[in-house]
Amino acid sequence: MAKKDLSRANRILPEHIGIIMDGNGRWAKKRGLPRPAGHRAGAKNFRTITRYCNSIGIKYLTVYAFSTENWRRPVEEVNALMKLFREYLEEALRDFREENIRTRFIGDVTAFSPDLQALIKETEELSSDKTGLTLNIAMNYGGRTELCRAVNQLIASGKNEVKEQDISNALYTATQPDPDLIIRPSGEYRSSNFLLWQSAYSEYVFMNDILWPDFTTEDLEKAIDEYCGRNRRYGGL
Repeated sequence: MAKKDLSRANRILPEHIGIIMDGNGRWAKKRGLPRPAGHRAGAKNFRTITRYCNSIGIKYLTVYAFSTENWRRPVEEVNALMKLFREYLEEALRDFREENIRTRFIGDVTAFSPDLQALIKETEELSSDKTGLTLNIAMNYGGRTELCRAVNQLIASGKNEVKEQDISNALYTATQPDPDLIIRPSGEYRSSNFLLWQSAYSEYVFMNDILWPDFTTEDLEKAIDEYCGRNRRYGGL
């Protein structure tokens, strides 16, 4: 056990981690609970994992909270998710003031209600001078939509030729490093339209026996250990 702890202390952490927070609904169904109960448990766990990432020195964390496709879910479930987002933002404004976490939102937030948009703006502004973890919360986010938005911005700017760096600079995550590691619990093996451009050389860790509300800090450590054991060649030898 001591050797394992020592190896973790000396490892090189991923600078940027992405997490597809999947399995809330199935977690609730397994327990005979309504789906919103799973989302509430998942939201609680999100706060735990975020704080832990900050405590171990992760620089960037991007979590997939609500996709552009999630609007297709039942109205009752969408409304429950919006309520959870509002509660999280109110909590962040109240309790996260002492946390050294900078919060950003990626995605088209104009689709949300005016009061939710105001909370998003206030949360970003009040945390803008934080120097610890940068937390990207993907809300009403889709990788394809993000790419279309970036290209349209470049066309509008008068670009006659678009280069890779131009697109990178026009994304929501411009100025941030691409994710080194993307984690998906729940047993699904796909990216689900998450950070399509940015994840070109990300290492994926899929955990098929864990639903997001049950994902622990030790599960995160195991995913980081697996990442650290891989040889990232970026197309080279």
